[in-house]
Amino acid sequence: MIDEITKSQELLNRRKEVVANGVGVFNTATVMKAKGAIITDADGNEHIDFAGGIGVVNAGHCPEPVVEAIKEQAELYLHTSFNVVTYEPYIRLCEELIKILPHGNNTKAMLVSTGAEAVENAIKIARQATKRPAIICYSGAYHGRTMMAMTLTSKVGYKYNCGPFAPEVYRLPFPNLYRYSGSRDEKTFVKDELKRLRESALNIVDIKSVAAIILEPIQGEGGFNPVPKKYLEGLREFCTEHGILLIADEVQSGFCRTGHWASWQHYGIQPDISTYAKSMGSGLPIAAVVGRADVMDSAVSGTIGGTYIGSPVCCAAALATIQYMKDIDLNQRAKEVGEIIMTRLMQLKAICPDIGDVRGIGAMIGMEFVKHGDPTQPNSEICDRIVRGCAENGLILISAGTHKNIIRLLSPLVITNEQLHKGMSILENEIKKATKI
Repeated sequence: MIDEITKSQELLNRRKEVVANGVGVFNTATVMKAKGAIITDADGNEHIDFAGGIGVVNAGHCPEPVVEAIKEQAELYLHTSFNVVTYEPYIRLCEELIKILPHGNNTKAMLVSTGAEAVENAIKIARQATKRPAIICYSGAYHGRTMMAMTLTSKVGYKYNCGPFAPEVYRLPFPNLYRYSGSRDEKTFVKDELKRLRESALNIVDIKSVAAIILEPIQGEGGFNPVPKKYLEGLREFCTEHGILLIADEVQSGFCRTGHWASWQHYGIQPDISTYAKSMGSGLPIAAVVGRADVMDSAVSGTIGGTYIGSPVCCAAALATIQYMKDIDLNQRAKEVGEIIMTRLMQLKAICPDIGDVRGIGAMIGMEFVKHGDPTQPNSEICDRIVRGCAENGLILISAGTHKNIIRLLSPLVITNEQLHKGMSILENEIKKATKI
């Protein structure tokens, strides 16, 4: 008897026929509706969501206040372009952003549609503010797939045959403590990496031509690698000393994921410019560049922005999302979710030698798989089996890292404890099967 094709498989087959192959398939789940931390697929099966639309739904799928705000705004006007006709939701969102993400005494913001677009505009602002061309970025970085953002992105797999790339971009090794520290303690490792940073002014690029250094305080696609606190402090000092602007890319780590509005607030340092998107709008395309007012105002009129610079509907969604996050204290909930995840993963790590590292801040947690306990020998095969096994048992998650050997946990922060523990049990069972413990 021939097995009847499922609605989910039919949908995936239709996708294959009409959607360009270059559009990635990170997980074979489908969706017909979603609420909170649960996705219901085309066949009516419920899945616990540990991917969160790649960190986009920190406030959950379809939070009611956000849905209502979208409906209300959609009935008033959908688009005028803020360049042409000024509207209040854009201004009110910028007012809100500079309150929760202050950059010194005076802060300004601008809105766009995507994280990559925010990064592109942040670079343009930095170059105009400093009158310098060069940008320093890091290995393992992910900043997007538009031309400058793709140039800044480290992983070659995202940019095969896409060159030539943007000029005047220079890359330093990210201070990945787990992978590269070897026998050195954190203090010595950071000291050596800061020495490498200072030496870049002698052997990589004329430091007087550097406009900005951009990094993710916690790398996303690169493997959920938190930058060591002392390194970030040293980087801030280095930038100040040489008149370089420090850009913090918070597209994946922002809006409560780490227990703060931005992860730089956890570190206690102040960037000059920062970028946001993803969970800011609960799934609607909205992004922001926030920075020191004097820096932001360096951009000449018309050189930043675009047609869709803060859709009024998306602005309404973002405003409702931020208010909802405040109302339910989502930053505190992130810490609680992170503690549950970290406790269970550390217990598993103690009995599973294939787990090389468990790390993160708040609820932004990654688990790295390696061979023979060696940080330089990634085990992507095990990671792939775990992701597929979880998908077959009702848990949606995705991998990360240059070698795709890291599982990143990005569940909606509104997930219930019952759902969280159930999802963690599925994950643990699949890890035990894949690692044969």
